[in-house]
Parts: sequence; C-alpha cells; structure tokens
Amino acid sequence: MSIRIGIFGYGNLGRGVECAIRQNPDMEIAAVFTRRDPSLVKTVFSDTPVYAADKVLEFKNDIDVMILCGGSATDLPVQTPSLAESFNVVDSFDTHARIPEHFGNVDKAAKASGKTAIISVGWDPGLFSLNHLYAASILPEGKNYTFWGKGVSQGHSDAIRRIDGVADARQYTVPVPAALEAVRSGSDPELTTRMKHTRECFVVAEEGADLARIENEIKTMPNYFADYDTTVTFISQQELNEKHGGLPHQGFVIRSARTGAESENNHIIEYSLKLDSNPEFTASVLVAYARAAYKLNCKGDCGCKSVLDIAPAMLSPYSGSELFRYL
Repeated sequence: MSIRIGIFGYGNLGRGVECAIRQNPDMEIAAVFTRRDPSLVKTVFSDTPVYAADKVLEFKNDIDVMILCGGSATDLPVQTPSLAESFNVVDSFDTHARIPEHFGNVDKAAKASGKTAIISVGWDPGLFSLNHLYAASILPEGKNYTFWGKGVSQGHSDAIRRIDGVADARQYTVPVPAALEAVRSGSDPELTTRMKHTRECFVVAEEGADLARIENEIKTMPNYFADYDTTVTFISQQELNEKHGGLPHQGFVIRSARTGAESENNHIIEYSLKLDSNPEFTASVLVAYARAAYKLNCKGDCGCKSVLDIAPAMLSPYSGSELFRYL
C-alpha cells in the first residue's frame, strides 16, 4: 500500500514535493490544498487533485501524512499545530530562534490527537543539524561552523515579500570568503554572525511605495537581517525575472577539532551541498521524513520530533536487512 501524501500550500516548495513523490514508488499524492482558487492552480502533473485549503479536514481519513509547504514567518507557526490535530505532519520551519517554541506547540497538539509530527525538516535546519551532531559527538574537542550560500533563501525572500509595499523579492546569503578560509585552515577563529555572512536583497517595490521604509524594515527585521550586513537593491520585475529567476543554493558544515594526548592533531570534517534548486532539494528531504512520520505513527510513536530523533533507517523504503546488506 502506498503512503498517501497531502501537500498543504502550493508554491515552489509544494511543486517540489509533487515532483519528489513521483520518484518514490511507495508514495502517492492524495491531494494539494491551496488558499487560492483551486480552478486557477496549474500543477506540475495534470492528474494531481487540488482542493481549497478550507476543505482539508474532509480528508482526515484519506491522507497518511500532510507535508506543509507554507512560510516560516507567519504560516507554519499557525498551520503546523492546527493540522497536527488531525494529520501526521512534516514541516520545514526554519526560524532557528523559534524552533523550541514551535516544537512545544506542535508537540502538545500531536500528542493530544495521537498523531506524529516532524518539524524543521530540510537542509538547515535538518541535514546540517545532523552533521553538526555527528561531528561534535565524534570529535568533542573542537568547534562547529555553518556557512550558507551563495544562494537564494526561500524563507528570507518570503519574509521580505510579506512587507507592505513589496511586490516581489529575492534574498541571497553570501559567505564571507576570509571567514570560510580561516575555518578550513584549522585556526578555529572566533566569528560573529556578522563576520560570517552578508545578505543581498533584490526587491521589486509596488508603485508609490516608500522605499526608505521598506529598506529599513528589511535591515532591522529580527531573526532574519538585523544581525547581518545587508544590502537592499530595488529593481524592476523584469530584471528580477531575468537575473534572479532561479533558486540555487549551497552550504557548508565544518567541524574543526583536535585529538591526541596534548591535542596535537588537527581534523577537519566538512559536509557540503550545491543545489540547482533549493525548493526541490528541500522537498526531497521533506518527503523522506514523511515516510519516517508514517512509520513512527504506525508504531504508535506520537508527538513532535526533529530530525535528531529519527533513526536513519526510518527514512528509507528498504527493509533493515536490505540496508544492512548494501550499506
């Protein structure tokens, strides 16, 4: 029997989930739910059913796992705990500072309903979190570093688009080259948030919008831009489409550590990603963790989880004996 997946929200991430499910033979798309008029939504595959978001509870018995594809700024803090009252859910909530709060809200709802939720699934938080854990556990005397980019951040771009007067936007996170090289050298530098990355914002403003206010709101936005050197460039929609139409990203997790009786030996662990499509890759991670959510719920393991709680074998469609033989 296929795992029946619902997709709640249908933007770049939702389309990525739709594609990823087609690459997993043990899954099928049950439905897409959108706040737009369903008749106006064009899906990647013509046979994907689309329904209005307010009809979602009518499908409680037809969906095994709901993958939430809304934004972290305003959508997921409300949607994930609400939908966890009726469905097993997986989301990609990525506002790092608010993850503990979000976890608590979702855990309460999922435990009350007997459902399983996995939050903050993606590559950071998500796969990068796992690599930090592995590296720090294996090499306890050292430091972890994370660098993102250069690439488009979906969450940060979405946060800019929520500002009054903004028609469209792309935000690039850019590592500071000197900081990245210092870490790779094994010198264990002390780096502030501002020293590691800059942020570049390309914004299409609505006609007559107050550009100075928009720029100030971006640069002072807590959890997103306030701690970074941020540049804001206003451009036309045509230029945004032509020069910033793609959604690439990349990133690095580095552990610089020492071993030996006098800590005389240096070690560097580096995990990196280079992605043509940030949303399609994130969607693929979400789909794998949807499989884990389904397996856990079948075992009666309810409540909220993070990627740190999930055994690697739970992500795979293969049996334990098959994984043991090949891996």
